[in-house]
Amino acid sequence: MIIGLLNQKGGVGKTTLSVSIAHELLRRQPQSRVLVADADPQQSSLTWSEARNKAPPFHVIGLAKKSIHRDLPPIAVGYDFTIIDGPAKSSELARSCIMAADVVIVPCTPSPYDVWASKDTVDLIEEANIYKDKLQGVFVINRKIANTAIGRDVVEALELLKLPVLKSHVSQRVIFAEAAGSGMTVFDIEPGGKAAQEIIN
Repeated sequence: MIIGLLNQKGGVGKTTLSVSIAHELLRRQPQSRVLVADADPQQSSLTWSEARNKAPPFHVIGLAKKSIHRDLPPIAVGYDFTIIDGPAKSSELARSCIMAADVVIVPCTPSPYDVWASKDTVDLIEEANIYKDKLQGVFVINRKIANTAIGRDVVEALELLKLPVLKSHVSQRVIFAEAAGSGMTVFDIEPGGKAAQEIIN
């Protein structure tokens, strides 16, 4: 299965979610092979893996190419799960990532700007559905601030964009940044903590 994390807006947490989901998939199925394909020219996932003091539990490769829809599937055949850490802004590259994926997760922070920007990604998913009718797309609320009106309102706003919104949300927590700085995930630091539980759910 190929899972793409994409949003035309930068700063929504695609890399954090990509490596966290990859780690959780491996925890659920320890014998599985998991790959993160870094399709962002900024190469955040690759930089994350280099910051780690030992090899990451899953493979990370750079593949920021507009031909990723053609180049990734033959590589992904050797893996049980492949996560695409998608780019911001580049429509051509994002379009290719979407065409490579089976499922597209669109992270969105509780901000009107991010909700508005997410429409561009939804449009690309709808365009891809013409060629891949089984392609699925879903929103996930990331960096949610608990007990705020904007955190509640963003769900209603996203529902107008015709993609389902996951019931599980990921909150704004310092531990995600602390983990990323040393090439780790929350499962390395506090596998039983609230942040890890949000990824698991």
